[in-house]
Amino acid sequence: MTLPRDGKLLRIFIGENDRYEGQPLFEWIVRQARERGLAGATVLRGLEGYGAHSRLHTAKILRLSSDLPIVVEIVDTEEKIEAFLPVIDAAIGEGLATLERVEVRFYRSGG
Repeated sequence: MTLPRDGKLLRIFIGENDRYEGQPLFEWIVRQARERGLAGATVLRGLEGYGAHSRLHTAKILRLSSDLPIVVEIVDTEEKIEAFLPVIDAAIGEGLATLERVEVRFYRSGG
């Protein structure tokens, strides 16, 4: 698979405890992206953050949160990202999704 130079980055901000269809939401999103042939997805776990409710979630030892911030990043063509957004929209009860233009310099499998 190759990607054109002009792509889109979908960044989804959710909580570690968010679930959908009985599984962690971030896992469900990654599997949906893979099933639909998107170029790739990466899940990042945050050390600290807050969202729309302004509740602080932190990994500090004295206030250990079991609901740390999660960011799912997916890069692909604008068309594929736009087609993917309605798939995940209903699954995300609380969170944030952003889109930005990216310049793809290379996309290699190493094989």
